[in-house]
Amino acid sequence: MNSAYFEKVFIWGITGIILLIVSTGTGFAQSDIPTESYYYEIVDIPIPDDVFLEVGGMDVLPDGSLAVCTRRGEVWIINNPDSDDPEYTLFAEGLHEPLGLTYRDGSIYVTQRPEITRLEDTDGDGRADEYNTVWDRPLSGNYHEYFYGPKFTPSGDMLVTVNLAWIGYGEALSKWDGWLLQVSPDGKEVTPLASGLRSPAGFAFNAEGDLFYSENQGDWVGSGNITHLEKGDFAGNPRGLRWSHLPGSPLDLRPEDIPDTGEPMHGVAEDIPELKTPSVWFPHGVMGISTSDILLDNTEAEFGPFDGQLFVGDQGQSKVMRVFQEKVNGEYQGVVFPFRDGFESGVLRMNWGQGNSNMYVGMTSRGWSSTGPELYGLQRLVWNGETPFEIKEIHARPDGFELTFTKPVDPETASDPASYNISGFTYKYHSTYGSDIINQEQAPVTYVQVADDGLSARLVVDNIRKGYVHEIKAEGIREAGTGYPLLHSVGYYTMKNIPEGEPLAVADDEAGTKSQEGRSGEQGFDPVKHRTQMPESWTNGPDKVITINAESPMLFDVTDFEVEAGSRVRITFNNPTDLLHNLLIVQPGALERVAQRAMNMGLEGPQRGYVPDSEDVLFFTSLLEVGESESIFFTAPEQPDEYPYVCTFPGHWQTMQGVMTVTE
Repeated sequence: MNSAYFEKVFIWGITGIILLIVSTGTGFAQSDIPTESYYYEIVDIPIPDDVFLEVGGMDVLPDGSLAVCTRRGEVWIINNPDSDDPEYTLFAEGLHEPLGLTYRDGSIYVTQRPEITRLEDTDGDGRADEYNTVWDRPLSGNYHEYFYGPKFTPSGDMLVTVNLAWIGYGEALSKWDGWLLQVSPDGKEVTPLASGLRSPAGFAFNAEGDLFYSENQGDWVGSGNITHLEKGDFAGNPRGLRWSHLPGSPLDLRPEDIPDTGEPMHGVAEDIPELKTPSVWFPHGVMGISTSDILLDNTEAEFGPFDGQLFVGDQGQSKVMRVFQEKVNGEYQGVVFPFRDGFESGVLRMNWGQGNSNMYVGMTSRGWSSTGPELYGLQRLVWNGETPFEIKEIHARPDGFELTFTKPVDPETASDPASYNISGFTYKYHSTYGSDIINQEQAPVTYVQVADDGLSARLVVDNIRKGYVHEIKAEGIREAGTGYPLLHSVGYYTMKNIPEGEPLAVADDEAGTKSQEGRSGEQGFDPVKHRTQMPESWTNGPDKVITINAESPMLFDVTDFEVEAGSRVRITFNNPTDLLHNLLIVQPGALERVAQRAMNMGLEGPQRGYVPDSEDVLFFTSLLEVGESESIFFTAPEQPDEYPYVCTFPGHWQTMQGVMTVTE
């Protein structure tokens, strides 16, 4: 989960949202457009100074209190977690890095490193006095043999997932490393269900009761994903197949049966029927870098209009994403959207509060770097009750896609093919750590049919490819009435199967590919915003020279400076760190808005240095590699005010901020 390594190697942007081309007559200013934080507020849950709450697992107890296990081996009970002054009680201690916790039938179950443990308070004093081993698992002692769960099945059995060890590559050093296991309530029967897991930090049931697990990029894993697991499935990493010969194994595959050619995974699966490809790919650096917990939205619309969908956390980029899935030809496939970023540490665990209006988010980053600046944290995500303008779902169709929306769209912008941009890509399936995007091609939108109620749009699309991920951007669409753009205008749909059925009937005079450049294409920047040579007219040089350095962890060493209105300014930005950074100076009050647009540029982000084409952006540097430096020259604004500056590389904006104060 080393985000520094990932950021250096893969800089593919994060998901495309708002390219604010606001036409005249819309009746609103750019500053009026709501951001993520307007609809979903992040609220801190206070943590005492002497409690190191590196959250490994958590669950809500029947009385509404929150049970949390920490990577330091403690279990805390937090009473009144929604209040300004929650009460912390130490329930258990001395455990070995527990990374999962579940309450059931009066007991708390944790998966600490060597075992599943049942904790019981038999005398009612609020402390566990019995630590009962349910199942003592094999263990080599390798630091990477993390252990997750348990999740209870309706019959009372426990499901657990086992990490691979790490010896420069993933390896199954201990029996059942890399497997999903089912353990009987008494721990006497252990049934292996599926293999091919690498780092299965999160798993959960969907609304239909089917199990999904989250996977991290690594060897044999081109990018993060979630995958539907059933008994007998092989999820892709062959190291765990070392144990497939043991009694009870539902698989006959051996590690040497898996070709290491770099052919896309869906192609290999045609020859290996046990190979279960991901239900939804999460493009690396675009939709997180360390996929973590999965949480079903079963709130019956108490948390917004996404009931039945899945929320998926990301530890490395301190964010939560949203997934809609459907079944096509008997297999799950679907789309991942951005949802909410800006958490204070790496998101590892999520739970609903008793009222379902709060999502509890537990975090940790020690040893697993995250864009959130804190080593640990506990926060609530609270919906304000207003519906954001979003793509709610994307459905595969025989000739393209159908998008549904949370609010009616403006029919003129939504029916224009130039409002959309779609491309398809995939990854190599090989033992190398991760994969570049490969085989990327445009998928032109040739026709759009908008429903009369404005709540859906059917897209006829050329070059849809089975087995490929499709980036679907809808930056040109506007909301009916307000003219607002979509809060998040991009999704990544994994097309495992193309559905059968009748294509949309399109008259010959209506069809015809329009340019996909449109509202989402390369717009070009005003050269004054990125001037790297001193203007010839500055015969006496700049009036003010500022040098700013990037620092670890993700900070500017200068966070405020003053310039006079209309003065000539040179800023030299140096990047001695091992991450990628830029520096943008933006309009007063526009910092979060610009950061959100940059984070949602999708695959276009790296091509443009994560600089959105927006009037909010005044001046900017290039995206600087390790050891690079660049100077920019500009004339300070005439209007005195505080002008923020920020790094807009995905996730960095929360801590890499400063203010340029323009004085009279």
